[in-house]
Amino acid sequence: MVKEYLPLYIKKYNVDFVIANGENVTHGKGLIRHHYEELLDYGIDVVTLGNHYNSKKELERYIDSTDRLIRPYNLIEPFSGEGTALFDVDGLTIRVTNILGSAFMKEAVNSPYYAIVEINQDLEDSDIHIIDYHAEATGEKYSIAYAFDGKVGAVLGTHTHIQTNDAKILPNGTAFISDVGMCGYYDGILGFDKDSVIRKNCFGEMSRYEVPSEGRGVFSAVLMDFDRITHKCKQITPIQFVEEK
Repeated sequence: MVKEYLPLYIKKYNVDFVIANGENVTHGKGLIRHHYEELLDYGIDVVTLGNHYNSKKELERYIDSTDRLIRPYNLIEPFSGEGTALFDVDGLTIRVTNILGSAFMKEAVNSPYYAIVEINQDLEDSDIHIIDYHAEATGEKYSIAYAFDGKVGAVLGTHTHIQTNDAKILPNGTAFISDVGMCGYYDGILGFDKDSVIRKNCFGEMSRYEVPSEGRGVFSAVLMDFDRITHKCKQITPIQFVEEK
């Protein structure tokens, strides 16, 4: 879906900068180098991760040699790579940060709130700060977004694979959506064949999630338009395209 449709959307909307969460790219968990490089070839400028950041051990061996791959910033245990980075985009400095949420998540993380405070206070300033907030609970995502409304450019939720119908500009100019959604197999669960997920979730079987070789795909994203003078987000527009049967 990314390979086929992302270049079309980039051209249609004259997109300057593309961020994609890639933590599920390699067979559902993690990201090997070959797949990371494929994403860049398709037009993605920077790739963020999430709770499956360490599911493919290869990642820790190559992440330090890349400059467009961002792992979660607020990990407690030391890990290679960076959790936030600056990018020059047509004269504007854009900071991209990857934060792991804490509610209903198994990973050991430092406080997401204080992690963002630390970035805003201690690191080099940016014109626009976009946060990929990778978390389970919508209430937690909303809390972080409102807590930093006007202090960051956008808080974009990821993790649930389902695009939410709540994209908005908060009162002080921060763009928000609870979950951007996914690109992948549409007629299943979490992008996988539904039967393989049902066997595990309903019957407790040790079932490996499978991705079908054919079927309808979905392309999910949000398009944001920032003011070059105020650096506030003027508009956030969800995109969700589902292939026909």
